[in-house]
Amino acid sequence: MTALESPALPFEPYKTKVVERIPNPSREDRERALERAGFNLFNLRSADVRIDLLTDSGTGAMSDRQWSAIMLGDESYAGSRNFAEFESAVRELTGFPHILPTHQGRGAENLLFSVLASEGSIVPNNMHFDTTQAHVRHQGAEPRNLAIAAAYDPESDVPFKGNVDVDRLAELLATAGPHRVPLAMVTLTNNSGAGQPVSLANFRAVAGLCRAQGVPLYVDMCRWAENAYFVREREPGMASRSIAEIGRAFFDLADGATMSAKKDGLVNIGGFVATRDGRVAERLKEALILFEGFPTYGGLARRDLGAIAVGLEEATDLDYLEHRIGQVRYLAGRLDAVGVPMFKPIGGHGVYLDVRRFLPHLAADELPGQALVVELYREGGVRAVEVGSIMFGDPGPPGARSLELVRLAIPRRVYSASHLAYVADVVGRVYARRDAVRGLTMTYRPERLPHFTARFAPVSPAVEVLPRPA
Repeated sequence: MTALESPALPFEPYKTKVVERIPNPSREDRERALERAGFNLFNLRSADVRIDLLTDSGTGAMSDRQWSAIMLGDESYAGSRNFAEFESAVRELTGFPHILPTHQGRGAENLLFSVLASEGSIVPNNMHFDTTQAHVRHQGAEPRNLAIAAAYDPESDVPFKGNVDVDRLAELLATAGPHRVPLAMVTLTNNSGAGQPVSLANFRAVAGLCRAQGVPLYVDMCRWAENAYFVREREPGMASRSIAEIGRAFFDLADGATMSAKKDGLVNIGGFVATRDGRVAERLKEALILFEGFPTYGGLARRDLGAIAVGLEEATDLDYLEHRIGQVRYLAGRLDAVGVPMFKPIGGHGVYLDVRRFLPHLAADELPGQALVVELYREGGVRAVEVGSIMFGDPGPPGARSLELVRLAIPRRVYSASHLAYVADVVGRVYARRDAVRGLTMTYRPERLPHFTARFAPVSPAVEVLPRPA
């Protein structure tokens, strides 16, 4: 793998109107915070964190147009004007006729899988993310990851590592039969696999196979605009097409979608589930009323729907996306310059550190991914997240997954280049003393989604036993 090009400072296509003070806890403060949190960075208070790269979900900055939409909220329980704006925006973007708002992406997942999945069924995906996997299993179904082999190779230079292995999908449908596969999903971009994109050609092949077998195809479209950016950049014949046109080419091949609007909807809360199937829509609506709210607000304040409608449009802006991807590449370039091992090519919403090459001295049962996020916080107050054996709660020994990563997820329109340079310096300092990083042991493990609430403790340092004096 060749080194990344020297990073250029990304030009912010916006100017600052409101500022928020950044906390600066001392090293002693950070040590105390780690103890209180049980060495789980999800348990930290925001005041404990200097630069927060835990997630890009709902942590971005909204635009002046979005805040204007918030102030124009129509809080009618049913039939709000904001719902009409939201529905029109989603329908124009995706072409799906039936659109149901939810409080966030996992609300949409809960509705979709509770309606379509059942005990003993199989749900294929390129890679399920943590909540998607948990919702599938909650219905007694089996999540099956079918990404191409290159998706598990952090060093190979493959442009579309998010692609589905079509041969394995065909084999699954042939052996299990479409009656056991109530739907197939494809995640755009592939978050579990370092934010890697899916090509339109691959998605077209998946859609053709699903259509031939009578299996509905749904997309997790939470980062669809970032995926479209990579398609425009890397796929032959796509360079002259707009982001919206490329997205629509994907959606036209699908039967429906789930979305966390907290990503490429550029809002702090909200999501939706959409479908072409009127019968499925009615069942989704019944479940939505039970779990989320009335179908024209879906668990949200109506003003939030207005902000989503604006955000979905802003996410298609090429200037915004060039800056968005440029920030990720800027951070990656600075890390690459000092030899920090990362998953390449660099994806859309964050930099993923390759833990096994970063901390090769730590065994799997010493939880090296969690040890690394703890050390980044200890060094400079940077909060990141483990994407590996803890997040996915795999049975068997910790560290058994094919990928063990730490994600530095960059919030949208929040941090400047100087903030990212600081992050790079922190990661570089930890990498320089990586041999001294100690492992962790898990002291509490919940049954589901362990990374949110698990607690840890440092592995005791080895005690040197001296020989007895003669």
